[in-house]
Parts: sequence; structure tokens; C-alpha cells
Amino acid sequence: MKYFYLLFLCTICSFSVHSQVLKNLESELVLLNVKTGKEKVILREKRHFEAPNWSRDGKFLIINSDGKLEKVSVKGEKLGIIDTGFADRCNNDHGLSYDGKWLIISHNDSRFTSPGGSSRIFILPVSGGIPRLVTANYPSYWHGISPDNQWITYCAMRNGQWDVYKTHVITDKEVRLTDTDGLDDGPEYSYDGRWIYFNSHRTGRMHIYRMRPDGSNQTQLTFDEYDNWFPHPGPDNKSIAYIAYIEDQKGGHPFGKNVKLRLLDTESKIIRDLTPVFYGGQGTINVHSWSPDGSRIAFVRYTDND
Repeated sequence: MKYFYLLFLCTICSFSVHSQVLKNLESELVLLNVKTGKEKVILREKRHFEAPNWSRDGKFLIINSDGKLEKVSVKGEKLGIIDTGFADRCNNDHGLSYDGKWLIISHNDSRFTSPGGSSRIFILPVSGGIPRLVTANYPSYWHGISPDNQWITYCAMRNGQWDVYKTHVITDKEVRLTDTDGLDDGPEYSYDGRWIYFNSHRTGRMHIYRMRPDGSNQTQLTFDEYDNWFPHPGPDNKSIAYIAYIEDQKGGHPFGKNVKLRLLDTESKIIRDLTPVFYGGQGTINVHSWSPDGSRIAFVRYTDND
């Protein structure tokens, strides 16, 4: 019970944070050079936005705010809201197909209720349009897509248990990939399609894992005292960027905590810090945010001057 309750609180907080009166909150959209550590803040505003995706052509980023998705150029120019039709309660689990033509969104459908939320996954052209439902079951929170653009991976609660699933974008045939006790979340395909990376609380602390696309060979990759979330495989097929909470969050990923970004090399097993500790968490780097050439990562940092 405690796992889906904690995730429910955290996953919907893209709306609950908005509902709070955070008068002094500032959000920064940051581009980070993975090799040098140099940061460039391209957008800073006194509001709450989240979860940047980098477009596959490298020209713009997508963020979510107040249920809408927005485009921002790599220079920080605001390019407007993406037309997502009736899906106007989008949370921070969204992203692009590998060919860059399709946008996958997680929309909190107000017609449904459940202990884990009402999110369902839809797909639409990246330029905007009428969303097509992909997952009829709810709650379902999108995280990844296969390189051939045929399968999506997501976190879902079924029968009170949070696990990783995949489904075909056309047939909606849901396939369960994990079945351990504890929360499994954040599944993303590697660029070569050989692995799905995810995070799991199965040991009592949140760590990074990977498995084959059929769910076999589930292997733990981090073993430290941080709470490690949302592994994002890079284009080189060995660099995994993720967010680490400095303190134990008891299975949740809340907003407004001390965090840092880290990089795992899956060949050498070496992990290094990409950033110093900063104020972030939920919304910082929930979804894939690598630049197409693998040189930079986009993330969101917050400042609360209360």
C-alpha cells in the first residue's frame, strides 16, 4: 500500500504543486555540457515548469506547465503551446518518437478516478493535433519508446501494484515486464534497443536497473546510499544520466529536495557527478532529455525564495 500511495502523491504533483501558492518559485531551464560540466540557463521564469525533452533535430525543447506542453528554442525563445486537443491536463511524463514525428503524452483524464491517478497515454503529431489513445487502462505513465517506434514503456498500477509495462502503439496489447514487490518506474529503451533501463525500490532503496526488452535479465546497477531515479540512456549506448536524491525518500520522488545529476558508464561501471547538489526533484529530469548528439542534457532547477 505505501508504495502506490507515495507514487500517487509524487506523480500527480505536477498538478498539486501548481495548486499551491508558490509565489516566489523560479524555474530554470538548463542545458548542461556532459563532458565539461558547463551550464547554460536558457529560460528563467517565476512560475513552475517541468521535464524537458530535447527534439530529435536538436532545434527545440518541450516542457510541461499547468497541464499544457510548450516549445522552447535552444536559445530560450518561447515558441508557444502545442495543440494537444482535449488533453489539457498533461503531467510530466511525455516525450518524442525516435524519428521525431510523434509526441507521446500522459494525460490525467478527469472522467476516471483511481488511487494512483487517472493518467492514460496518448500519441499525436509533434506539431499538434488530436491525440489517439494508446493505453486504455489507467493509471499509466509514459517513459520510453523503442527505437523502431513500435513499443512504448510505462509505469502502471494494476491490482494495487506498480510495475513496468510495455504495449504496442497500435494494438494496445499490454505486457507486464516486472513483478517484484516495491515500486518499479521510469523505463526507457537504450538507443540500440537491447536494454530497458528503469528504477526500482525492490531492495528498500531506490536504485537503477536494466533488463532485456522481454523483461529478462533484470540487473541492479547502482548500490550507493542515494535514492536514484529516472535513468536516461544516451546515444552512445553506455552513458546513463539520472537524478539522485541525497536523502532517502522512502520510495517517493517529491518536489523541492536536495538532488544532483549523475552519469553511469555501463561498461566501466564508473559513476560521476554531473552537477553539484541543487534544489529540485520531481520535474527536474523525469523524462528523456539528451541532445541528439549526446553532448548535452536539459534539466530544470528551482529556486524557492520563501
